[in-house]
Amino acid sequence: MPDLLSAFVAASHRIGLDYAFLLDPFERASWLSGFPVTLELAFSAVLASLLIGPLLAALLVSRRPWLAAPVRALIELTRNTPVLVQLFFAFYVVNLLVNAVVGGPEHNPLTAFAWVVAVLSLHYGALHAEALRAGIEAVPATLGEAALSLGFSRRRLLWHIELPLAFRFALPSLTNNLVNLVKATALGSAIAVSEVTYSSLMVWTQHDNVLALMLFIFLVYGVLTWGVARLGRHLERRWRIAGYGH
Repeated sequence: MPDLLSAFVAASHRIGLDYAFLLDPFERASWLSGFPVTLELAFSAVLASLLIGPLLAALLVSRRPWLAAPVRALIELTRNTPVLVQLFFAFYVVNLLVNAVVGGPEHNPLTAFAWVVAVLSLHYGALHAEALRAGIEAVPATLGEAALSLGFSRRRLLWHIELPLAFRFALPSLTNNLVNLVKATALGSAIAVSEVTYSSLMVWTQHDNVLALMLFIFLVYGVLTWGVARLGRHLERRWRIAGYGH
């Protein structure tokens, strides 16, 4: 393994890429630690956003204005402001208020990692909700009427018929949202979450090898988003409603 690593560093150096830091065990371990953090961020935020999205969608289509109006306001606020601004507001404003309430940062259970997950899952959960709302509206009205005539309550109609069908209709939009969510995990570097972008930044400030590390960052996010997109297309084919739209 050390011989292969040395050969890789030497070969990269010949084409102008500096990966000499990989030969130092401490620097190598510090840099590699960013990869599992990125995966954990992406997995946690994707899962949380897929739980938040249907809940917000259900409230959004509610016939009770006192339920639907606050969700509509939240969605408009979320999609009309940059994710980075939301993250800064959560970490530098809300987090300070939490510190004041719990008696100091040492008593605050919310880490920078948790704030990134919370902000990304809420932001993209709101976008999921809007996509699902459009999917619910695409469900044929006659289907809902038939379910109500069979004794379904409106709640059962929503959770057992409209949302499952809306998920299929909205899957391309949901996949696009999830691809963007995975890419947005790089924003964790703005508040010193040690994901792959931040760990790379720490290395290139010492070695001035931005190009070499940026190529790896592009590769990491390219592979992750390609995997999400491939899974989304697979589910689209698998869950396509036969005959619908033809």
